Amino acid sequence: MSIIQKATEVAAKLMPDKQVDPLIDGPGEAGSAVGQAVSRLDGPIKVAGEARFAAEVAIEGLTYAALVCSTIPRGRVVSIDADEARSAPGVILVMTHENAPEMASPPQMFTDPHGATTSDLPIMQNAEIHWNGEPVALVLGETQEQADYGASLIGVEYEQNDADLDFEAMFSGAEAPDAILGEPASVSMGHAEDALGEAAHVVDEVYTTPRLYHAAIEPHAATIVWNGAGDLLVHDSLQTIADAKSAYAKVFGLKEKNVRVLSPFVGGGFGSKYVWSHQLLAIAAAKLAERPVRIVLSREEVFRVTGGRTLTKQRVALGAKADGTLASLIHTGTTAMTRYNEFPEQFTFSTRHMYAAAALFIAQEVVRLDMVANTSMRAPGEAVGTFALESALDELAIAMAVDPIELRRRMEPERDPTKDTPFSSRNLLQAYEDGATRFGWKGRDSSSESRRDGEWLIGQGVASAYYPYYRMPGCAARIELTVDGRAVVQSSVHEMGMGTATVQAQHAADRLGLPIDLVTFQYGDSDLPAGTIAGGSSQSATVIGAVMAAHEALLKKLLKLVGSGSALKGAKHDEVMSRNGGLCRIDAPDQCESYVSLLEGAGEKSIAAEASGSMPLEIMKYSMHSYGAQFCEARVNSITGEVRISRWLGSFDTGRILNPKTAASQFRGAIVMGLGLALTEEALFDKRTGRFMNPSLAEYHVPVHLDVPEIDVIWTDIPDPLSPMGVHGIGEIGVTGVGAAVANAVHDACGVRIRNLPITLDKVLAGLSAQT
Repeated sequence: MSIIQKATEVAAKLMPDKQVDPLIDGPGEAGSAVGQAVSRLDGPIKVAGEARFAAEVAIEGLTYAALVCSTIPRGRVVSIDADEARSAPGVILVMTHENAPEMASPPQMFTDPHGATTSDLPIMQNAEIHWNGEPVALVLGETQEQADYGASLIGVEYEQNDADLDFEAMFSGAEAPDAILGEPASVSMGHAEDALGEAAHVVDEVYTTPRLYHAAIEPHAATIVWNGAGDLLVHDSLQTIADAKSAYAKVFGLKEKNVRVLSPFVGGGFGSKYVWSHQLLAIAAAKLAERPVRIVLSREEVFRVTGGRTLTKQRVALGAKADGTLASLIHTGTTAMTRYNEFPEQFTFSTRHMYAAAALFIAQEVVRLDMVANTSMRAPGEAVGTFALESALDELAIAMAVDPIELRRRMEPERDPTKDTPFSSRNLLQAYEDGATRFGWKGRDSSSESRRDGEWLIGQGVASAYYPYYRMPGCAARIELTVDGRAVVQSSVHEMGMGTATVQAQHAADRLGLPIDLVTFQYGDSDLPAGTIAGGSSQSATVIGAVMAAHEALLKKLLKLVGSGSALKGAKHDEVMSRNGGLCRIDAPDQCESYVSLLEGAGEKSIAAEASGSMPLEIMKYSMHSYGAQFCEARVNSITGEVRISRWLGSFDTGRILNPKTAASQFRGAIVMGLGLALTEEALFDKRTGRFMNPSLAEYHVPVHLDVPEIDVIWTDIPDPLSPMGVHGIGEIGVTGVGAAVANAVHDACGVRIRNLPITLDKVLAGLSAQT
């Protein structure tokens, strides 16, 4: 059971007996930190090189690990010749399945509420090979160069078995998964196929997306120390600290109290920084060698040892009535997984909640391939699902000769189309209106002269952005006030460059009624109160909910310090608020007492409270999502087929924006990642060998400066009344809709419709040639 499934199940049990109350309650002192463009608080130490990442921690007696990876996709190891490696200078240990310590199967994050791995395969416990790139040996050296050289000396003999490597060849054996992140694999309303056949206007097309990789600047890395008492310390590059601690304890038979995971700085994650085999192998090697171990995956090993976004093939069929409303909406397709993981790319999730249709059919199937386990990648499912859905909508708008924004307006639902629940907050049409005005959509000149600049054909396209709201259960926070008037807020959450530490300090400062420079937010340490995953765009709302709960607990404790002569005497916790460095009565704001006064009067140096956030019951009663409108201007070279993006505007409806500076950065960064999905990125997989053929940043083409125009972003800033502080997560929605907006703009420019990403010049040239 995944953590999302667990939250849903618990909330469903509690919902009949508990009313969901609005959670937005405003800060302690209006207009101070929240809403201000505060620069990232961790920026100076990163710029100065003072931040220590997982591969930079200084430890005495450190050894270095190198992996030897399989070169076959399926089979078994017959023999490993490691004699020459063991005698090589500086080599300390060669570990294979023959001498690796016993390790339990790791708990999988998509089926276990405390899992942190992407598969439950045993790690180096037998001779079996499951994918091309699976580690078969680990070499420890006194230096990285000695470890790498030792690894190069190891010879491996394999017995190869037949492997399933061809995605489309496996379609006949495709099957529906039991569930997709807690939701059913198929949803049906009415008779969608019949309605499609009777519709006045029909679009029925197939769209494909390739394998993609996260390509974080910081490769996956860990530094491991076992102490004499059997305690384990892991300096890791992670976005799921609490669950990693649990996973390490389970795999090595430890009590969780004997495991500590530190991950204060992460150089990019995007859904990839979980527990993979390299950390577990390094922990095992450190145990055997009785020395600290550092392991850093090479860029090539990142592609071979860790997973990325899996490929999809999607059918979208739209049947519209004469008035432009949908008579039928069909979104089906297939994605790939392995035999040992359960993460189907949820490409139909956006379709379930975006547009009203009289009849609807949504279904996903999976095929099992012999490859490295796929995993979540920024806006998993929604990034590629919106490409298919929003491209099809553009095709329908063209067929009907209706403006694509107007067509979406006609399809706007009053309630969630598949859940039949009210929306907590939905301002998609406002985002379109604001964006169209800013971008100049309504005033477009459709004359041929304005749409051509020499060799370049110019077009514009739009698409909707979508991502669900999540708030995870079980996240805790601790607040400590000291007699010098400062506050420390703690939670074992993550900072991957998105501004978590800054935004949480802003919120805590306002909630406590303190200046932000008197508030410290501590994170990235599993010894802190249990945090939450940095994923699903859920961390901000989840942590804010925990801080709200901790603040309420703190108020109750503070009121116990009130002296007999205090203006707060007899007040209850719901009758006071934090303001101006102390507590004030809500109904009499001039009746206050400072924190310092309360602590000094009680003879205390500090006071602290810890609490967990409430259960996310709001997601059961309401349909809660973020939305946006992506506007693209593309230029297509009529001779070479090259595509250049000349203008971009993202207009978002994502609840309350806590920090416009970090928010704009998140939106822009995600849009850049979406441009990579649209135009340049594809992990090339050899169907004969199961090997990735472009495992480097030289050949796996992520967008660079010259690929990216100036990106304009705006937002509605309308709080969601059912979420903590009115916020939604914003880290992933910017990726969604980008692929379709680019494809729609390319078609508008040159008349070529690309339905298989990425949009490369060879595909455009083929389309242009077909026109002639």
